[in-house]
Amino acid sequence: MNHFQYRDGVLCAEDVPLTLLAEKVGTPFYCYSTATLARHYQVFAGALPKGALIAFSVKANGNQAVLKTLANLGAGADVVSGGELARALAAGIPANRIVFSGVGKTAAEMRAALDAGIYQFNVESEPELLALNAVALQMGKRAPVTLRINPDVDAKTHAKITTGTAETKFGIPFVHAREAFGEAATLPGIEIVGVDVHIGSQITNLEPFEQAFVRVGELVRMLRADGHNIARLDLGGGLGVPYVQDNAPPPDPAAYGAMVTRVTKDFGCTLSFEPGRLIAANAGVLVSQVIYIKRGDAKTFAIIDAGMNDLIRPALYDSHHEILAVKEPAPGSARPRYDVVGPVCETSDLFAAGRALPELKSGDLVAIMSAGAYGAVMASSYNARPPAPEVLVSGDEWGIVRPRQTYDDLIAQDHIPAWLGG
Repeated sequence: MNHFQYRDGVLCAEDVPLTLLAEKVGTPFYCYSTATLARHYQVFAGALPKGALIAFSVKANGNQAVLKTLANLGAGADVVSGGELARALAAGIPANRIVFSGVGKTAAEMRAALDAGIYQFNVESEPELLALNAVALQMGKRAPVTLRINPDVDAKTHAKITTGTAETKFGIPFVHAREAFGEAATLPGIEIVGVDVHIGSQITNLEPFEQAFVRVGELVRMLRADGHNIARLDLGGGLGVPYVQDNAPPPDPAAYGAMVTRVTKDFGCTLSFEPGRLIAANAGVLVSQVIYIKRGDAKTFAIIDAGMNDLIRPALYDSHHEILAVKEPAPGSARPRYDVVGPVCETSDLFAAGRALPELKSGDLVAIMSAGAYGAVMASSYNARPPAPEVLVSGDEWGIVRPRQTYDDLIAQDHIPAWLGG
């Protein structure tokens, strides 16, 4: 469920018409709904075993206002860089509710996380383990560590967001798990606390999750028999969201939570989870204005003022986002087909191909739905286009939570060296 609905013929974010925001902020812009963020977090939390840590995946949406909203609800954070760690701490997420994932942690990032006192490091390789041990010893600390184990389970999702098979860069292969834990136990700067597993993103079937969790349970029993203290189990994230309205929806959090409870009930571990898309995707939209309707020989193009620099998912993953007219179309009105494209000078700047939409004309507003995750956070200034600003709505209140850059702002990021007259 989300809180973007038509009211009096206009698509609204909670109680705020998107037409009002377009008038005040300009287009394109992102809009996030506080009520949707809260509902998604609370539904997911309520489905899980009591005491579980929900560490929101900051890479899905790193806006400080979004992170603060979730921090106020009790969320922790899953971070994959020193910058994301700094963002989470600045938003008020306690360090002891932050987990640090990612395959390429640097010594500087490790020091910052140890200094902050984070909940755990999800270590992804033996070389990382040795590096973390050295940093911890230099600081006179022991680093709390789970080892991320790759269970070689196919999540049956897009190849670019699959992380649990043997071909990916993530995690330690299952067949080397006991050896890796044995090595970790010899390192004085490392405190083994548990096992981590994460098999991918936008997973729409519970079967891969269950296969992975069952396999990890077998590993937990073996590791305890080897004498390791396995008190925590980080089950990652990845539960899919409904991007396409007419498709069968993915399993809801209640079904996921029931499966987790059944599979892990005898593990004796404190559980943690790293949802991102599940919380944020349908809590955000990207609002854009039609610039031109261009009629070609074979296709009609709706050229809008948002581009792939604002939302790269369709170009990167061929992902589907529903597109709604902000002004509600009359029942039974015509729905011609459009290729919805942006102004970026790339053929891949395509949001939808042959999409049946209400008849559009220059100046009309459209909302690209399910854009709250991996949208603004992946934006760039390609073609010297300032990324779309971000707005947060709460009831009938709204605020700009990341302003639009000016051209001067973009140019000021560059510095001309002295030999060129700078």
